[in-house]
This record gives sequence, C-alpha cells and structure tokens, in this order.
Amino acid sequence: MESVTTSRTPNDPPVAAPATSAAAAAAKPKNLEKKKAALAHERISYPFWFGGSASSFAACVTHPLDLVKVRLQLRSGDAPKNMSGTFMQIVRNQGPLGLYNGLTASLLRQMTYSTVRFGVYEELKRRSTPEGTKPSLPLLIGLSTFSGFLGGISGNAADVTNVRMQQDLALPPAQRRGYKHGLDGMFRMLREEGVKSWFRGVLPNSTRAALMNASQLASYDTFKSFLISYTPLGDTTTTHFASSLLAGFVATTVCSPVDVIKSRVMSTSHEQGIAHLLRDIYAKEGITWMFKGWVPAFLRLGPQTICTFLFLEAHRKGYRKFKGLED
Repeated sequence: MESVTTSRTPNDPPVAAPATSAAAAAAKPKNLEKKKAALAHERISYPFWFGGSASSFAACVTHPLDLVKVRLQLRSGDAPKNMSGTFMQIVRNQGPLGLYNGLTASLLRQMTYSTVRFGVYEELKRRSTPEGTKPSLPLLIGLSTFSGFLGGISGNAADVTNVRMQQDLALPPAQRRGYKHGLDGMFRMLREEGVKSWFRGVLPNSTRAALMNASQLASYDTFKSFLISYTPLGDTTTTHFASSLLAGFVATTVCSPVDVIKSRVMSTSHEQGIAHLLRDIYAKEGITWMFKGWVPAFLRLGPQTICTFLFLEAHRKGYRKFKGLED
C-alpha cells in the first residue's frame, strides 16, 4: 500500500495554529474577569481615613524632597540655586536629621488635608457611579476638584505651620520662630497672630489643593482604568505604579505655578495681596517663576504620588482580605 505525501505550495492558505488560537481564546475570559474584579473593588466602601494614613506613610519617605523644594522656592541671597546644592547645605549645616525639619507639621497636614480630600472623593465617586459602570473623566475631575478644595481649607493651618518649620533654619537667627512641633506651631500662631493666621494663603492653598486633586486623583483613576481595560496587567502593583508615576507628572506640571505662590504667601508674617505678589515675582523673575523648583517638585511629588497610591492600594487590599472580599 503506497503512502501519499502531500506537499504545500506558496499559494496554499496558511494553516491556523490551534494552540495559539486556544490560548488567545482562553485569555479573553481571564481579562474580562480582571476587569469585573476591578469594578467590584471600586464599589467597596473603604474607611474614610485610608487616604490620610497612606499619605502620612508617604510623607515619611519623601519629606526631605519636600523640604528641599520649599527652600528652593523661598531662596534668597547667596543660597544654593539647585536641588543638590540645597540638599548638601542642609546636611552640612544641620546634619542628616535636618532633612526632617517640620516632619510633625507635615504629618499633621496629611492627617487633615489628605484625609478629607481622599475620603470625600472616594465617597462621592462611589455614590455617583452606577453599579457595573466606570465614572467618566469629567465626573472624576469635578469630584476631585471639589474634594481637593475642601481638603485645602481643612489642612490650611497645618500647611502654614509646615512651610514655616521647613524654612525656619534657613532664616537669620533673629527671625526664626522656633516651633517645637506641628501642634506647638499651630497654637503659637493662634496666640501670637490670631485665628486669621490659620487661614493665611487659604485661597491659593485651596486652589492648589483643588488642582492637585483633579490632576492627581482623577488622572490616577483614569490611567489605572485604561491599563486594566486595555492591557493584561489587571489590578496589580505594576498597574498602580505606572498609573501613579504618570499622575505625578501631570500633577506637578499643573500645580507648579500655584505651589510657588502658596509658598511665598505662607512664609511671610504680613498681609500681601496675590495681585501685588504676582507683579513683584514677574518683575524680578519673568515668566520662569511659574515653574521655579519644578524638577525638585517632581522628584518629590513623583515618589510621593507613587508611595501614596501604593500604600493606599495596600490598605485596600488588606481591608478586602480582612473582610473576606479578596478574590
């Protein structure tokens, strides 16, 4: 019995790869399951304080970068003009612990400002989004702007104290305030300057907080949703890292001009109108004032955003496991 051998010609149609097709078909349900799980996680009502706690952990990591950013924005005279020079000057004059000047005020700020901005945003987002759907970008921007503005007002007193404590040792000895810690600074301001000192710079600070929230939280949720929907990553640490890095870049660029104004206003002890301040800055420094300290701001806000969202997602994952909601 003769065996028949068939040979293929270049014109013959290609043979489908069964294994590849089967793998692709099997991957689709898995990706769909990941998307459904991510949507289900968004519907969970997490504790209100998670955002403040995650931001406080992040502040402990990134405080030295925040300190350098403020010193650069408020530099005068022959102070170093770059990040590395400012960093070395602080270590040389005050030692390594000098990089953590004002940490207590920074933590106090996160416990007020960040608790409100995250808590209000997440609650409003959960209530405003129908089950099984994703919130639209305009909705996210609106909710995050509103919650950020509220957070800026609630954390303003701690923010004023934070800026002053970070700048204190850079001032001449006669001008130093010598706050012992964040609460001491807040109550000394109240006694020595009145309750209005707690709201010094509240408009630029709340505006900056609204911009920060809109550019950070809304962009993080948007990037995270995109990566979960259009990549095989799922709701994983890689997705959280990439989303927070991109959100940090967006937030730094959007907030830089307001951040400079906020630092200038809060560092003074006398009243000065925003319009007058803008005229002075523009006359002395030109249009470049808007992005003064952008690099150290991004080097601080980038890691701070990454750490905040990684800590926040860790809080959420731990909560789901504790409640038996983890997949």
